[in-house]
Amino acid sequence: MKFKNHIAQGIPFDRAQNIGGVITPTIVVLHDAAGRLEHGNSANYLRTAPRGVSVHFILERDGSISQQVPTNRRAGHAGTSHYHGRDGVNDFSIGIEIVNPGRMTDAGNGKARAWYKQEFDISEFGIQAVTTPEHGSGLWMDYTEAQIEAGEALLNGLFGYIPTLTDITSHWYISPGRKVDTNPLFPLAQMRARVLGRDDVQSAEADEASAPAHQEDEMVAINVPGSTLNMRRWPSFNPNVISTIADDVVVPVIREGTFDGRAWLKVRHGGLEGWIVRSHADPITQSN
Repeated sequence: MKFKNHIAQGIPFDRAQNIGGVITPTIVVLHDAAGRLEHGNSANYLRTAPRGVSVHFILERDGSISQQVPTNRRAGHAGTSHYHGRDGVNDFSIGIEIVNPGRMTDAGNGKARAWYKQEFDISEFGIQAVTTPEHGSGLWMDYTEAQIEAGEALLNGLFGYIPTLTDITSHWYISPGRKVDTNPLFPLAQMRARVLGRDDVQSAEADEASAPAHQEDEMVAINVPGSTLNMRRWPSFNPNVISTIADDVVVPVIREGTFDGRAWLKVRHGGLEGWIVRSHADPITQSN
């Protein structure tokens, strides 16, 4: 996918009414549109949205993409937000809205209800009940294969053309506690790894900066009552979750270290090795 004059060739450009000044984008922020699934519904709203709201790209359920703001111009997609010490993420990011209803509630009879009252068959739409520390609890609709493939192609095109881009993140990461999109079913860590190709490097750096477990056969019990704990590819709250571990599960400790002032443990669970926050892991006393 080649880009010219900041507009993707082959992607229709439907100009939004809210387009800001020139920016130098350094990150891409992924969102759930949290609207109806019908093709064009979210795109039509965002194109004429009030109060300065706008976005660069919209990704439909069938994998089709439209663009509403040039990638070198400011769009109003992030709201109150910060990223690695910088506030006002709209000023240095490209926003992609993915058509998905967002968090839903149980409507009974095998149905899930979106915030706009429409109900969806849980089995038909791949809806799952998931709880995470970042998202809380809810019912969440899976993304389509077409959306994942088209999203990856779009990201590869953006990173191939815009040399200032350095990272891919989500709305919940830049607005913690205020936003929960993209939802927990979006394969953010895998997408990020495939596009950026940096996960193995950061994992290796974390191993070098940490130490082996203090004791041989050291074990800890996960302590997140009523929830699950994210296991991450490296010790950071960046989008790099590879699995979750349920409360009270006992796992072996491989390595431990302090990163950005927070203690982390590298553990083994479900055939994977990854990092967890130490404060959510209780030591298991080994009996003689």
